[in-house]
Amino acid sequence: MGVSAATAAEVVVLAGGTGGAKLARGMLDVVGAERLAVIANTGDDIEIYGASVSPDPDLVSFWLADQIDERGWGLAGDTFAVMDALRELGRDVWFNLGDRDLAWCMERARMLSDGHSATSALAALNASIGLAVRVLPMSDRRVRTRVRTPAAGWCEFQQFMIRERARGPVEGLEYAGAQSAAPSPEVLGALAGARTIVIGPSNPLASIGPILALPGMREALAGARAPVVAVSPIVGGEVLKGPTRAFMQFARLPCDAGGVAGFYAGVIDGMVSDEHVEGLPVLCTDTAMGDAPARARVAESVLEFARSLDG
Repeated sequence: MGVSAATAAEVVVLAGGTGGAKLARGMLDVVGAERLAVIANTGDDIEIYGASVSPDPDLVSFWLADQIDERGWGLAGDTFAVMDALRELGRDVWFNLGDRDLAWCMERARMLSDGHSATSALAALNASIGLAVRVLPMSDRRVRTRVRTPAAGWCEFQQFMIRERARGPVEGLEYAGAQSAAPSPEVLGALAGARTIVIGPSNPLASIGPILALPGMREALAGARAPVVAVSPIVGGEVLKGPTRAFMQFARLPCDAGGVAGFYAGVIDGMVSDEHVEGLPVLCTDTAMGDAPARARVAESVLEFARSLDG
């Protein structure tokens, strides 16, 4: 595949959730905006309040633009007047969106209705906040992650996370629409031109799984000229955030770096973790990213490790 200057990036990060967004922010400090692209999970997307909400791409974008709120999602300093007004009108407001966040997602819905792709819509939104890093939705076609639990049966991912408070056990997982979707041309171009590909410390099944479920994605990663390195989301034997353990148990994988490596088998060339993995090159280091220096330190360590695999 030919790669134009518009699609080429030295470092490509696959991201979903807070861990992937934090690593992407660290990469920005290390390599700069022009040398970085982020491929974000869209399986969590939801249409609500007349808006098109894309939680993972937006989370990544807000982190990269230094506009993430201290609560860990949404835009910094946002207000919630619309949600409060909907509650006063008797609306069941189970999915909270700040006022500026809602406007952002309503503008996305308008652009999609006008014929924009998810990729071009997000690019326009990010340009409005001065973000130069390319954040690429994994696909321009609809994919929805669905989870089955004993209490709720089948439900979409946001309902599982918010209404059901991520209560397991997880009895079923599917990426609805994935087999009829495809990675966008921009995603494939970014992978083909990358010198390093990093899978962020995200929930392997819920956040990276939808990306890998797209036809041709595993092959594109396995066939890339760049080394592919995964960063484990397990730190000190514990999951720092989210229901990763429940999903790993569903997949009958141990909730440790070895289990993560097993899910990525055939795709990754190495792993960054605080524990060893049998049969795989591993950089053992502290992967916690509690502040900006830690994020940059992890990003730099990942890149140095990837370069050692490329030699």
